[in-house]
Amino acid sequence: MTTPSPGISGSLVLDAEALYRELLRGVRSMLTPTTRLAGIASGGAWLAERLQKDLGLEGPAGVLSSVMHRDDFAQRGLSASAQTALPFDVNGADVLVLDDVLYTGRTIRAVLNELFDYGRPASVRLAVLVDRGGRELPVQADFAAARVALPAAQSLALARGDSGTFQFQVQDKD
Repeated sequence: MTTPSPGISGSLVLDAEALYRELLRGVRSMLTPTTRLAGIASGGAWLAERLQKDLGLEGPAGVLSSVMHRDDFAQRGLSASAQTALPFDVNGADVLVLDDVLYTGRTIRAVLNELFDYGRPASVRLAVLVDRGGRELPVQADFAAARVALPAAQSLALARGDSGTFQFQVQDKD
């Protein structure tokens, strides 16, 4: 597990590429012959896409959208994020859900509802780059590359460069 270090200004600095390598190692150890990868749009989908390639798995990874099952749908409405696309039979599959940052657990709850709209998997596990605590629901990652504490007033988001490399952005919420 990678430990984040404070930057010169005292702000949190996370090496997203180092954390990705740790995630790759962790996911590799979790694979079974029936494991299918599905990333949560958008950061988790980027991770799933890259893991699918780096692990030499056939076909594309799945993408899960939380939009239709969010408990704050009335406030947020439809977003422009990716739609759910599962290029595998969910029934009987061992689905490994991937996300960039685990926080309250509400997105995971919404994604599980979405996943079960497509079938009944044999099992569902969760792997994340960063678990930042702050849970509001009883949700836990089976694997987290790092655990960090951030004030509720800050958000942590994964960004992907043109070359496909990952960086984290820490921002103050409005």
